[in-house]
Amino acid sequence: MNLRISGLIAALCLSATMLQAEEWPGWRGPRGDGTSTETGIADAWGPKENVRWKTPIPGVGHSSPVVWGDRVFLTTCVNEGQQLGDRKLLCLDRVSGAVVWDNVVVKAKLEHKHNLNSYASGTPATDGKHVYVAFLDPPNMVVVCYDFDGKEIWRKSPGKLNSTHGFCTSPVLYKDFVILNGDQDDAAYIVALDKISGDERWRADRPNRTRSYCTPILIHSAKHPEITQLVLSGSKCVTGYNADDGKLLWIVNGPTEQYVASLVYLDDTLFLTCGFPERHLMGIDPNGAGDITHTPFVRWHIGNEDNGEKGAAYVPSPIACDDCFFVVSDVGYLGCIEARTGKRLWMQKLGRHHSASPVLIDGKMYFLDDDGTMWVLKGSRNFEVLHKNALHEECYASPAVSHGELFIRTLNNLYCISATK
Repeated sequence: MNLRISGLIAALCLSATMLQAEEWPGWRGPRGDGTSTETGIADAWGPKENVRWKTPIPGVGHSSPVVWGDRVFLTTCVNEGQQLGDRKLLCLDRVSGAVVWDNVVVKAKLEHKHNLNSYASGTPATDGKHVYVAFLDPPNMVVVCYDFDGKEIWRKSPGKLNSTHGFCTSPVLYKDFVILNGDQDDAAYIVALDKISGDERWRADRPNRTRSYCTPILIHSAKHPEITQLVLSGSKCVTGYNADDGKLLWIVNGPTEQYVASLVYLDDTLFLTCGFPERHLMGIDPNGAGDITHTPFVRWHIGNEDNGEKGAAYVPSPIACDDCFFVVSDVGYLGCIEARTGKRLWMQKLGRHHSASPVLIDGKMYFLDDDGTMWVLKGSRNFEVLHKNALHEECYASPAVSHGELFIRTLNNLYCISATK
C-alpha cells in the first residue's frame, strides 16, 4: 500500500510539473523578455548539486539553448585551424542530455569579429515542428529550416551582411513568419520569410548603415492592441514596425549608434538600455506615430553623463519586475529603475563582468556573470541576494527555462539544473 501511495504521489507531482511546463522557443523565451511562468525551479546548485546532466559541447558559441518538449537546440562553431569553421546546429535529448543529431549548417571562412563575439552567437527558434537558424556564410546571411529529425526543409539567403564585429542574428517567429534583423555596416534591413517555404514575405529598409545586434520583441500597445508591433533598437534609432507587413509605425532617432540588448515592455513603457559609444537608458511610450524623438512619447531619458559604463548595459538585456526595470551593466552593476518615471532607486555591484541576459522565475531574478556565478535575487524593489551559485566555468550565453529545469551554457558544456534530479 505504501508503495502504491508513493507511486501515486510521484505521478501527481509529475503531472503538476507537466501542467506548469512552458516551452522556451527562442531568444529570451516565449515572450522574448526573459520571463518564465514556471515554478519549482532550482535556485541553488553547484558543480555536483542539483545537476541533472552535463553535456560537453564541441566548439564555441554564445547562443542560448532553446527547448521544446524533449528536445534542446543550440548552435556552435567548430574551427578548423584559423581559416574554416563548421557552424553547427545541435539537438540534445532534454531528459538525458545525449546528442540526438549534429548538423553542419554552414562550412565557411571565419569572418572578422569582436573578441567578445563568437562565430555562433545567434539563438535558434522553434515552433515545435521545425527549428530555424541563421549563420553567416560571408558575405551572406543564411537561414535554414530543419525538422525535429534534423532533415533540412529549406535554405535561403535573404541578403548580404557586413559587420566589423561579426554576426549575431536570432530568428523571431510570428504567425507564419520568420523575422530576422539585418542591421549592418552596409544597406541594412529587416526581413520576414515564410515559415513553410522560406520565401520573402516582407522587407523593411533601415534608415542607417550601422552594425547592431538587437533581437526584436513583439508587443501590443494600450491604444492599438489590434496591431502587433515589432520593436527593436539599431541603425542609430529605436523603431516600431507592424509585424504583419513591415510598415514603420514610429521612430526615435538616437540616442546612440550601436545596440545589442533587446528591449522589454512593462506598464505600456518600452525600456531601452544601450549602447556604444555612449550608454543611455530610455522609457518609450509605443502609442505614437511617425518621428516621436522630441515628443512626450519619450517618457524619460537618462543620458550618458548620468550612466557611464556602470549605469547602463551594452550587451545584457534587462528584465521587468515589480513595476521596475532591472539592468545589469557589462561591468557588473545592477540598477533598479522605476518604469513610469525613470527614477533610479538603487545600484549594486554583482559580478566582475556580465554578458548574459537575466531570467525571471517565480518572483526571483537570475543574473549570470561571465565567471559562471548565477546571482539569484528577490524580484522586488529591494535589493536582496538569495543565492550565489558558482559553476566555475566561463559563461556568455543567456539561460533557458523549461519543463521545471534551468539550462545553462558554459564555454564548454551545457548544464541541466533541476531541483528534482
